[in-house]
Amino acid sequence: MTATGADREAAGPTTRGYWWWERRRSVALDVGLALVSALECALEGVAFAGDTGLPVPLGVLFGLLAGSVLVLRRRWPIAVVLVSIATTPAEMGFLMGLVGLYTLAASEVPRRITVVLTGMTLVGTFIVSYVRLRQSVSEHAEFGPFWYVPVVSLFMSLGLTAPSVLFGLYIGARRRLMESLRERADSLERELSLLADRAEERAEWARTEERGRIAREMHDVVAHRVSLMVVHAAALQAVAPKDPAKAVRNAALVGDMGRQALTELREMLGVLRSGDALVAPRAGQVPLASVGRAAAAAAAAVAEDGPRLREVEALVAQSREAGMTVELSVEGELRPYAPEVEQTAYRVVQEALTNVHKHAAGAKTWVRLAHRGAEVAMQVENGPTDGVTADAGLPSGGNGLVGMRERVLGLGGVFVSGPTEVGGFRVSAVLPDGDAA
Repeated sequence: MTATGADREAAGPTTRGYWWWERRRSVALDVGLALVSALECALEGVAFAGDTGLPVPLGVLFGLLAGSVLVLRRRWPIAVVLVSIATTPAEMGFLMGLVGLYTLAASEVPRRITVVLTGMTLVGTFIVSYVRLRQSVSEHAEFGPFWYVPVVSLFMSLGLTAPSVLFGLYIGARRRLMESLRERADSLERELSLLADRAEERAEWARTEERGRIAREMHDVVAHRVSLMVVHAAALQAVAPKDPAKAVRNAALVGDMGRQALTELREMLGVLRSGDALVAPRAGQVPLASVGRAAAAAAAAVAEDGPRLREVEALVAQSREAGMTVELSVEGELRPYAPEVEQTAYRVVQEALTNVHKHAAGAKTWVRLAHRGAEVAMQVENGPTDGVTADAGLPSGGNGLVGMRERVLGLGGVFVSGPTEVGGFRVSAVLPDGDAA
């Protein structure tokens, strides 16, 4: 299982605790190298003591102290290289020099410092190699050409410095590359998590919008038809004892409106089911965009099959049959609009008439439509109730005006509603043409 960035950050502090080492194996490696370097320098200290006339124990102790400095290579690589340079004339600390240069080149020390210390090591090793080789060659007067000593000394010094430095530079570059890739992976992981959160938010927003749209459609379809049915039922109850023929007509109207309401509900639910089926995800998939596509498909289908402005006259006729006094006036020539514009205009008129049935029974109502250059305007205004017609007792959830406003503003239109000066109520809306919107 791959560890995430958060896991690595959480596990980071627990891996520390060995001074400057991060892992136990690093401690074991550095301590082991320091022991080997100390033993090497101690053995070379014996020869150094013989060459300089120092007591052998002092030379051994000097070698042990110098070689043990290698344990500090991760913490102070510069100090380790300086010690190796200082012990170069004594011909000790070869392992310390190799490991110190490697650690220096692989660390985050500025490159100019690495170049300077590498150059000092190279020069020191070259000088010591040249002097020792010159002493050996001088014992054989007839040995080799003049260029032999400097060339061999140069190769020896390069062999003791260049491989360690080049390998350290490679390891340091590789480590930095891995850290950069790890940071990019962590950043990508955070971005993916953020995108997933945003996708979930968009899906939730789409679900909320779809629920609101379905609620508006259900309200528009059910509220108007059922309100007229209740009004007709009340009229049927009132006239049944006096005028049986009129009661029969009212009963027939109630039946027709009920069937129309059921038909519209079936159409709406059928569209919603087909919209969900179109975007049903396959097994194993995560449907992040399914809700949004379902909402768009269902909304488009409902708008395509929904009512049109030319049906407003029939809508007004239904209210007249229910006993409402309604006047319809149309300005301009009726022309086709985008389906969603015509459906929204129809629903605004429908809901406004429903509100009159609910809250102003018996009031005279005016319905006005105006077809303008790039927009269509509608207004439904009722006067004060006459106080004679009995209230039908229809419940009101207070969502009619909210739904109308959401519909109109969703298409970029203007919606205004409020009481009039004479005690009535007015609902006005202006919708841009589909192309203009």
